[in-house]
Amino acid sequence: MTSKDLKRISKRMSHALRHKPELYGLTLDRQGWCEIGELIAAFNRQGLSMDRAKLELVVEQNDKRRFAISDDGRRIRANQGHSIDIDLGYEPVAPPEYLFHGTAEKNITSIREKGLHRGKRHHVHLSPDRETALQVGGRHGRPQVLRIRAKAMQEAGHSFYRSENGVWLAEAVPAAFIEF
Repeated sequence: MTSKDLKRISKRMSHALRHKPELYGLTLDRQGWCEIGELIAAFNRQGLSMDRAKLELVVEQNDKRRFAISDDGRRIRANQGHSIDIDLGYEPVAPPEYLFHGTAEKNITSIREKGLHRGKRHHVHLSPDRETALQVGGRHGRPQVLRIRAKAMQEAGHSFYRSENGVWLAEAVPAAFIEF
């Protein structure tokens, strides 16, 4: 399978497991899990040739580690980025002193005024390092990296979570904690 094929399948899996499971005939449980066999069958019904080996390859090869397979090997879910109502079950974690957020230059004025908000997703996504944030910001236009005073934010009563793939999550980031 080519890297282009892996990326195409990964995007479809993200769509199915993060945003529109109903379009694939899938039902996710409260924590976002679905049976692997159901996902494979749904993709095959839609003409996307899928089997267990391809699915596992996508999970293993995804550079952002977007997906997790359950310990019993029967279920799959996306690690974060959902626009549907689920509870990933992450517990609050103490963040490092600084985290980073990559965005497009066109968003800076709004962020200065309003801070970072989750929009249609469950959380604002933050990166542990500047390089990752730069890559994320580059997907949306000319990239800008913001430094988030995460430790100070936590001390002010804000909670942080860390997904299985190392992405840091927060409900929102007030502008007062952002270094531009």
